[in-house]
Amino acid sequence: MPKHIARLVFLLLAFAVIAYAAKQYFTVDSFYLFGHYRGLSVADIASDKPKFKTPQYCEQCHAGQYAEWAKSVHNNVDLGKVVKCEVCHGPAGSRDVKGRFENVATGRDHPNGLKMAIPTETAKLCTLCHEQMPGRPVQQRQIVVATHAGTQQCTACHNPHSPRTFKVAAPTAPRGDAVAGKAIAAGCAGCHGEAGIGGKVSGPGLAGQKPDYLVIALKAYKTGARDNPVMSAMAKGLSDNDIDSVAAYFAAAKCKSAGNGDKKAVAAGLSVAARCAACHGAKGISAQPSWPNLAGQSGEYLVSSLKSYKAGERKNGMMDGIAKDLSDADAANVAAYFTNAACR
Repeated sequence: MPKHIARLVFLLLAFAVIAYAAKQYFTVDSFYLFGHYRGLSVADIASDKPKFKTPQYCEQCHAGQYAEWAKSVHNNVDLGKVVKCEVCHGPAGSRDVKGRFENVATGRDHPNGLKMAIPTETAKLCTLCHEQMPGRPVQQRQIVVATHAGTQQCTACHNPHSPRTFKVAAPTAPRGDAVAGKAIAAGCAGCHGEAGIGGKVSGPGLAGQKPDYLVIALKAYKTGARDNPVMSAMAKGLSDNDIDSVAAYFAAAKCKSAGNGDKKAVAAGLSVAARCAACHGAKGISAQPSWPNLAGQSGEYLVSSLKSYKAGERKNGMMDGIAKDLSDADAANVAAYFTNAACR
């Protein structure tokens, strides 16, 4: 046999021996134990420390938030909507990753060593699922971001753990005595008009307003959360029963639109009013008991309020963001739109 052939055969045999030895050395004992895979791989994977701890883990420390979430649309298996805590807050566990394919059973856990994220950019987070777009299932609540709330965060209005629950929601039935409230309301006529119908006065019309909104506003003046020299002095002299009664009186009073008949401004204000629809209704009648109606309100008062929000003199998480983007012309036009809307 030629020497070069003999050397080639020797090299092939040597390679085969080395390959066989390597296979025996590197192949784990459980390979092909139950088929063409490593038989103990399931046990190894099962020993991997879980990163996601499930909502039940969170319940131990956050029972209130868990209870809100558990009853919300975000935990509705029948509708196929299950958004668990760690989707928004990140995993409650971590792993000490030593190699790309290595299973590990160690790592930090919340709350001992791992800090959970609290989302601040909720507008970007929520719209991953709820921004209106073609092809998205109609069963999934969708919004047009630009006209729904502008740049405002979703949490300004929505409870993040139960998004159909509004933070300002309150009972809808008037609790006070409207007859007793009529006597108290006599002192309000100078700024709000006779029986609260507004008109050529400095303050807003109150007739037909949401009772819960009136209660919230008066209590805010009483505690100092809202500041106005006249209103603060008036509210501090009222008991909680007085506040409930005067709110019941104005809520039951017949309102009158302050319309100025400026059709051109009304038409221009229609597109601006779309930004207000989510809270105040498309035509200025709010669907939420704690948010005020704007329909029929004094145009001067509406413009003044918008300017106060824009200047930072009045503060509200939602209104601050809406007002800062309005020009003076926009404010005048949207005020004309609501002023000319029917208040009932």
